[in-house]
Amino acid sequence: MPCTTILIGKKASYDGSTIVARNEDSSNGEFCPKRFVSHPAPKAGDIYRSVISHLEIELPEDGVRYTAVPNADLKEGLWEEAGFNARNVGMSATETLTSNERVLAADPLVRYDKETGAPGGIGEEDMVTLVLPYMTSARDGVERLGALLERYGTYEMNGIAFSDADEIWWMETVGGHHWIARRVPDDCYVTMPNQLGIDDFDLTDALGERHDHLCSADLREWMEANHLDLTLGVSAGHFNPRDAFGSHSDSDHVYNTPRAWAMQRALNPHAGPWDTAAPAAEFGPESNCIPWCRQPERKLTVEDVKYVLSLHYQGTPYDPYGSAGTASTRGRYRPIGINRNSQLAVLQLRPYVAPERAALQWIAYGSNVFNALVPFYANVDETPSYLENTTTRVTSENFYWANRLVAALADAAYGACLPHVERYQEALASRCAALVRACDAEGGDLVFCNEAIADECRRATEDLLDKVLYEASMGMKNGFSRSDN
Repeated sequence: MPCTTILIGKKASYDGSTIVARNEDSSNGEFCPKRFVSHPAPKAGDIYRSVISHLEIELPEDGVRYTAVPNADLKEGLWEEAGFNARNVGMSATETLTSNERVLAADPLVRYDKETGAPGGIGEEDMVTLVLPYMTSARDGVERLGALLERYGTYEMNGIAFSDADEIWWMETVGGHHWIARRVPDDCYVTMPNQLGIDDFDLTDALGERHDHLCSADLREWMEANHLDLTLGVSAGHFNPRDAFGSHSDSDHVYNTPRAWAMQRALNPHAGPWDTAAPAAEFGPESNCIPWCRQPERKLTVEDVKYVLSLHYQGTPYDPYGSAGTASTRGRYRPIGINRNSQLAVLQLRPYVAPERAALQWIAYGSNVFNALVPFYANVDETPSYLENTTTRVTSENFYWANRLVAALADAAYGACLPHVERYQEALASRCAALVRACDAEGGDLVFCNEAIADECRRATEDLLDKVLYEASMGMKNGFSRSDN
């Protein structure tokens, strides 16, 4: 799935939280209705069956309750995407990544064979379900998924985020069975489009003390046997995974690198110059050198996360809604806030409240340009029906479809609808965050608070839908009145 990720270390965030955020985007020409749920602890010994790869895996012991954002239509499986478990450990999976021919020849992907019936490996459909209920820490999540990859393989290249109150780890699969993972520096943020991202890896640490790096046990020997390290001279244990395992295709410069450029341009505006379009420019939208992680110029907020994960290149010649540039530049690059955003999950672990209140799962459905991001407590046994009971039938009676309708109408009348959308986004996010603050202060019931937040979402979203429907209707081409003459 095409997605966009940002990770914020605890010393780079405004309140000391670790923050993991990712847009889940559906494939071109598809839209995927999503639900927000809380699952009870899985039963040890139950069999998990993958729809895509036809793989069967027995579930282990020690599973706990967890939240997730699965598909409403299960024809391709669960695709649970993001959530927290009852131990306050978070996971977001996955960011689809690119690779190269050398890697895929050295360790082919493990795909389901229709002729023989041989199962494929695990993929985005499966990872949250198989790992999140069992994790005891972010590092433990990496190791658990790594063991599954080494045993069963995978049919796609993916990036996966794991978080706890102290650490964020980013993991990237490499070929069918290999993987690397790096701890996000506490004072940095990470930007990830659909492209292998880690640009420096300490193999000595990963195979030794394992302080900030982890990897599959045979990575060094496998790389040497297949001549994958492209480092010139003596590497002293360090290499660039982008060069070794990633891609630098022309399509990356249209689809991937501009998104990392846009996010870092917004969060580090003085680090440029950012607006140099030449492919060789260090900080241009087609640069191959945009860093995986960077220290921000100031501490980052959830509002910053929502802004960068909604970007459509505002203030540049590439904005499809803008007037700058030309017809050939507007829409040149793939936006972050795209029509095919399915859901945005922001996983925030707050260190200054009681552990049962620490995990907030912020949710937005539909195109991020037109939706609002709202917080929900994750340490609950049930979620509000307005977000959980998403149907496959179009209706304004749940949060997902109401947001999809708003986006389609507002896009068609962008200039007239934008003021309504912006007021909605600010007012709803503010009111819902205030409800969380009150619940924290009063020690209120978490399920009750989540229901109050969902009620605010319903009221505000129905009001916005009424407004954008009016504006879009007024702009219909068959409009006519006697006063027009």
